Amino acid sequence: MIVGILKEIKTEENRVSMTPAGVEVMQGKGHTVLVESLAGVGSGFSNEEYQSAGAEIVATPAEIYARAQMVMHVKEPQPSEYGMIREGQIVFTYFHFAASEDLTRAILKTGAVAIAYETITDAENTLPLLTPMSEVAGRMAAQQAAKYSERAQGGRGILLGGVPGVAPATVLVLGGGVVGTHAAQMACGLGAKVYLLETNLPRLRHLAEVMPKNCFPMMSSPAAIRNLVKEADVVIGAVLVHGARAPKLVSREMLKGMKKGTVLVDVAIDQGGCFETSHPTTHTAPTFEVEGILHYCVANMPGAVPLTSTVALTNATLPYAVAIAAEDWREVIRKQPGIRAGVNIACGKVTYQGVAAAFGLEYTPVDHFLISIP
Repeated sequence: MIVGILKEIKTEENRVSMTPAGVEVMQGKGHTVLVESLAGVGSGFSNEEYQSAGAEIVATPAEIYARAQMVMHVKEPQPSEYGMIREGQIVFTYFHFAASEDLTRAILKTGAVAIAYETITDAENTLPLLTPMSEVAGRMAAQQAAKYSERAQGGRGILLGGVPGVAPATVLVLGGGVVGTHAAQMACGLGAKVYLLETNLPRLRHLAEVMPKNCFPMMSSPAAIRNLVKEADVVIGAVLVHGARAPKLVSREMLKGMKKGTVLVDVAIDQGGCFETSHPTTHTAPTFEVEGILHYCVANMPGAVPLTSTVALTNATLPYAVAIAAEDWREVIRKQPGIRAGVNIACGKVTYQGVAAAFGLEYTPVDHFLISIP
């Protein structure tokens, strides 16, 4: 198969979807890899490194879209790319369709096969391609919370860990999955008092056993959130509903009862955000204020640490890219249910129920495409 690696064009996105080491593996499996010129520079990888690994350097995204049977991105295709995507072409990337009706309808019109990193599952029904970036984003959430809690950045002027004789900050983390756990661990490591809210009781029992003593896992409920946001100096939104929009857990009304200068970090912004007042921001302009509360809603947080993120992402995505490239995509999803779960749109039909529900679109189970194989 001819596989194309595109340069990211989303604002302040410096990751790339495959390292030179990944290209070498794909080449070894007999695939041709096209890499857009300078695609890896933001992550520290030169054109020469890709060429040494066996890639062909291509000057424009248009040529990659024209030649490649499968194209790979890190973030979703941007409007300038929609017209280049071909019918039947596989696009393999983070899509987060449920957060954007425009993107969903645009990809439907192309007739392409959209396989989303974020909904591929493994044997344990976890999300193996979302996990590495969730780990990065969770850790970064605590770092950014610490930074924007400084008075010069618009925060309350509080040190997360305090000092002897001065109480530490209170951090509220909503969601005890990968993002929330890593955010809580980092905040605990800085010395903050951390409340970690989760709805799954077995998960709470596990968190109670493994988290540091300054972390307090609690059952999440609307009442618990209403009470704890008043105490919090930082709130980190880390909720995830597979392939669907994030629930709004903190309302605009709740902001009025919070301390002025409290920092909200919405890691769920890729899925629409879990704070009512959230809207996507960029690394260039990362924050905004509502009701005296500072919001940090950068939609590609791991893009700020692209070397770490690109290597971690390739480690996770490469086996799936190899599998998808090996044969017809319909045969791949017949054999591998985990990859089947990643097919969100195929040939003009929405094949992921959460995406269809988000925008009232017709849902076609992806198994529909298996019937057509002789």
